[in-house]
Amino acid sequence: MNMNFSNNVVWVTGASSGIDKALTTQLSKKGAKIILSSRNEEELIKLQQALSLSDNNSLVLPLDLAQHDTLTEKVEKAITHFGSVDCMIHNGGISQRSLASETSLAVDKKIIDINFWGAVILTKALLPHMIQQNFGQFIVISSLTGKFGSKLRSSYAASKHALHGYFDSLRYDHWQNGIQVLLVCPGFIKTNISKNALKGDGSLNSKMDEAQNNGISAEACAEKIIKAAEKNKEEIVVGGKEVLSVYIKRFFPSLLSNMMKKMEVK
Repeated sequence: MNMNFSNNVVWVTGASSGIDKALTTQLSKKGAKIILSSRNEEELIKLQQALSLSDNNSLVLPLDLAQHDTLTEKVEKAITHFGSVDCMIHNGGISQRSLASETSLAVDKKIIDINFWGAVILTKALLPHMIQQNFGQFIVISSLTGKFGSKLRSSYAASKHALHGYFDSLRYDHWQNGIQVLLVCPGFIKTNISKNALKGDGSLNSKMDEAQNNGISAEACAEKIIKAAEKNKEEIVVGGKEVLSVYIKRFFPSLLSNMMKKMEVK
């Protein structure tokens, strides 16, 4: 069964910025009913108003993926508001810009708690509802670093690798219940992810990576994600020439390893 977003309920985490803000904008044009979530309630309300969304076709539902004990309650509120949730887009998360040796264990844990456990806890709370309605789609925004490691991103890469393992397995466990999973592996997308990334001591990186700044737009990325979801694809890579790294890893792993070792650390 292919996804038709018109009148379906789509829940978007990280909706206040970046890829998911672009997704929210495009999904609203397709007639989806949208649940907007992030920590920044003010920005969510601004987006809701900018898109002329009403209480009939949207819900602002602030959440913090690090506050695990609040997430099941958020799922209950989402289901209660519309009576169903048809698609969950997991994009809320945080990146990293620090050497493994210089990253505190607290930062390692925070990244994995938000990027992996936040998504898993929401999924496990939502899954029984989707199984009952015999349909549901999870769109998981991973990264090229979900396919291979990279400098300055040890825990970030670990969290994204974990998402692949979990959601691939979820797809196989529950495909007969109508559950679909799309894993999205973006490369360099022009968002603030590098600015908001954590350094080893937990402080913000606060600067834009050059590659990120030269990446494709969040709008172009969102368009590719929606098209893939509508066709029920299982995994896509999105970006510029950097996506070739996936194929280099597969066919010439030593070459990619040497490229990564020589990558300049800024």
